[in-house]
Amino acid sequence: MVSNPFVPRYLIGRQAELEQVSTVLAQDGDLMVAGVSGNGRRSLIRWAAQKIGARVLEIDCLRATTSSRFLELLAEGLVEMFSHPAEIELIQRWSTEHPLILEQYLTRRTRLVWHVPSQDNWLIFQALLTLPQIMAEWLDCRVVLVFQNFPHIRSWDRTGKWEDYLRQEVEQQNRVSYVLIATVPEPWVYKSNLHIVTLAPLEREDLQCWVINAMAAEGLKFEVDSQALNMYLNYVQGHLGDAIALARRIWLDCRAFAKTKPEGAKSGDNSSSAIAYPFADELIQTHHVHRSALSLVEDLSLTFESLLLLLPPIQARVLESLALDPTDSPHSRDYIEKHQLSRGGGLQGALAGLEQKGLVYGSKYGYRLAMPLLGFWLKHRLS
Repeated sequence: MVSNPFVPRYLIGRQAELEQVSTVLAQDGDLMVAGVSGNGRRSLIRWAAQKIGARVLEIDCLRATTSSRFLELLAEGLVEMFSHPAEIELIQRWSTEHPLILEQYLTRRTRLVWHVPSQDNWLIFQALLTLPQIMAEWLDCRVVLVFQNFPHIRSWDRTGKWEDYLRQEVEQQNRVSYVLIATVPEPWVYKSNLHIVTLAPLEREDLQCWVINAMAAEGLKFEVDSQALNMYLNYVQGHLGDAIALARRIWLDCRAFAKTKPEGAKSGDNSSSAIAYPFADELIQTHHVHRSALSLVEDLSLTFESLLLLLPPIQARVLESLALDPTDSPHSRDYIEKHQLSRGGGLQGALAGLEQKGLVYGSKYGYRLAMPLLGFWLKHRLS
């Protein structure tokens, strides 16, 4: 499998958000980072934590189908976060005061285990939540607990007992912060003490600078006289995940027709690439970008088809309309009649549902599709 040289090695843009998140975490604050999937939410948190020297534990609550599974993920994350032998020794010392056992094997990874009835999971939860603060005090550091898809725990925490206790406990711990990752903030967030950071699409200039440098590192560059770079930026529309995917596909497609340079041959630029591309001056042209975009969305078509089938019909209809005919006024009479959309609450509910799913931005960004490659696929599928 070919590695991906386009995974960013630095934070692209987001300097204002980085400063904001770093400040909140350094001051023992808790926050929510909201934005569409693939737009750099976790990367922002990791870079902010690194800036203030904090340890990070990430849990995807979508995987926590039961309280027992949630505890397993929490315990695994704690041991991975404090994995140095001296830190493991501290965890071992701590575990002797609780109904937990630290298992260590030569051939298996270290793990925290417990043998209690499921009704006593609450006691394990209380114990595990004390560990980050204790370790942070021993090691003189900060800890950041990151929860993605946090509302999913309500599928088993129906009374909100676990959710409330987690918030209360972390708020009392002066070396531990928690960060919730969400697509859009829920109403309760605005009434809480959480700081809210909402990520907009990346600025065009930030992505342009990154992709030019990333391509140059692989011995490629966009043709100046063509619209190749503009086409690329128009296709990805500030979405980091799609930008990485399309850049990698262009590179792979170029490599498919390339040859290895003879030993001792020099590249025409400062690139360390050992690949000789079969087109003039190693320039990426518009047809390269377009062809790669088409092949990429073709590979993703089954995923996109499945996503459409899972949407309520009215949401699918609105999504297709916005892909074919973008507008910042989907509520207008002309637009509703043109695309035969339902009026009133049905349309507003569909737009709200699409925004919550991370498929469409709200009115602030003109109801544009939040997944540009999905929009590209829809446009070609329907036109």
